Amino acid sequence: MVGASMASMLADLPLRIGLIDRQALGGDAANKPGVASFDARVSALSPASQKLFENMGIWQQIRRVRSCPYRDMEVWDGEGTGRIEFSARELNCPELGNIVENSVVTTALHSAIGDQQNLQVLAPVQISDLAFDCASNRKVQLTLSSGETLSGKLLIAADGANSRIRKLADFSTREWDYNHVATVCTVRTELPHGHRALQRFMASGPLAFLPLLPEAGSRDQHYCSIVWSALPERAEALIALAEPDFRRELGAAIEDRLGAIEWSDTRHSFPLRQRHAVAYVKGSVALIGDAAHSIHPLAGQGVNLGLLDAAALAEELKRGLKAHRPVGDSRVLNRYQRRRIGPNLAAMWLMEGFKRLFADQPLPLLWLRNVGMSSMDSMPLVKRQLALRAMGLDGDLSADSSIVSN
Repeated sequence: MVGASMASMLADLPLRIGLIDRQALGGDAANKPGVASFDARVSALSPASQKLFENMGIWQQIRRVRSCPYRDMEVWDGEGTGRIEFSARELNCPELGNIVENSVVTTALHSAIGDQQNLQVLAPVQISDLAFDCASNRKVQLTLSSGETLSGKLLIAADGANSRIRKLADFSTREWDYNHVATVCTVRTELPHGHRALQRFMASGPLAFLPLLPEAGSRDQHYCSIVWSALPERAEALIALAEPDFRRELGAAIEDRLGAIEWSDTRHSFPLRQRHAVAYVKGSVALIGDAAHSIHPLAGQGVNLGLLDAAALAEELKRGLKAHRPVGDSRVLNRYQRRRIGPNLAAMWLMEGFKRLFADQPLPLLWLRNVGMSSMDSMPLVKRQLALRAMGLDGDLSADSSIVSN
């Protein structure tokens, strides 16, 4: 999503762009309405991300396929009485964000860039090797799995948390395991979700229910995507459960807020690891999205941070070209790094703080945690600031960034 968005944001610039992808670009079954085609991978797109997609001309296409706005969010401590609620109405906003399947977004993006005049797509193909121009370090050469070689003045790595480009370019990272494994799947609930996202914190890890709609405009509010982060042995046990037993465990874990879990789709799991590149720029290589930073999915902020990376880099490239600077100029790339490394680190440490705060704690700390959580719920200004940050509306990049509105 982030790499295709980056390419789209550069559509009006006088550049020759190559988009390299391991998979062929095209449609996906998740673009066909109906429960059977739900993608297990979803993102909680913030209003800032939605605005970027609007300016790229793809948000309406996404909405025509399917997305589900969430207007309320309830977070509570499963080990006590602390709770906090966020409401779009309190913020004078139509919604807090939208839950959208990743494949719906990528299909819309691939459709948009299909006719992009300054773009050549190379897919499916992988990068085998990378080398810098020894004389200037301002040019990079790629060797592809097809045997083809490419050279360019700037390489933007948007190839995910296990970025091959980051490894080949020898970027340093700081990283550690969360000691959590996320279990994800789609479920049908007895009670309607009412466009409300739920998140319960437990000592073994957080559980989120994210509302879904089976098709655009549907009134059927009985489907949710769940993300259950748990200790590895607990996650392994959850994957191994028979479906009826899993549904009972899941209902109990969310305290039956949506009644019985009537159906669950195939479960998937993946280990969680926090990772942050010490620098986002090295020579003529720039990291964006999960290639630069990966965080705990408990707040669904990963893709939103990546899209803001792409928009900031596109904005700086446009500014640099207007000043007649080369596309890989270090001053241009360093401005991008300065703009994004602080906000991304802040988001990462906030998620790390939540993860540690809600881990198993002695009784006095548990009491303080619950008091603090309930007190925050009665502080409108503090809640508003937290909500605006999660919605991407208080960062250094405004939601109507000029780079995607030209």
